[in-house]
Amino acid sequence: MIAIIDYGMGNLRSVQKGFERMGREAVVTRDPRAILDAGKVVLPGVGAFPDCMRNLEEYGLIDAVQKSIASGKPFLGICLGLQLLFTESEEFGLSKGLDIIKGRVIRFKGAEFKDLKIPHMGWNSASIRRRPPAMADVPDNNYFYFVHSFHVVPEEKGVIATTTNYGIDFVSSVWKDNIFAVQFHPEKSQALGLSILKRFGEMKA
Repeated sequence: MIAIIDYGMGNLRSVQKGFERMGREAVVTRDPRAILDAGKVVLPGVGAFPDCMRNLEEYGLIDAVQKSIASGKPFLGICLGLQLLFTESEEFGLSKGLDIIKGRVIRFKGAEFKDLKIPHMGWNSASIRRRPPAMADVPDNNYFYFVHSFHVVPEEKGVIATTTNYGIDFVSSVWKDNIFAVQFHPEKSQALGLSILKRFGEMKA
């Protein structure tokens, strides 16, 4: 069973449908026990970082996320679900994250972006630096769908799985132990995105 964490924000149904298309049962839940009992866990997310952290806390889900990751079961973060894993974000002032991966979440800013639209929205390629198991079927420099104004900056460069160029080369996914987390939306990225969900669904703890 794959548990998709429902904390009141995110494209939960589209992620669930993506897994179902790949023949994997997935349940949308905010029950901490169901999350802890699941074989795999997905943290999706769309919205503002501080609002999402507040909802995770209000629904009593932070402990379930931390224990799920510590257990070694496969864990997938999507979009804001990637950013929440980091130490802190500068969105709407400084907000504390889950601090599971050391680093910051910062806004796209600077001279490199003067002719670019923010948020970064649409299709862009991902250059593979380290190939996580969930990207086994993904050729290098293939395209995925992005919608975001902030990007992650990990302290430990060894966790970087892919980078993407938009004004700068930014980190578009990370892979650390049982955690694989992406800035793009695999559920909106057609066949290649669904292949990531398929491979994730096949992973074992």
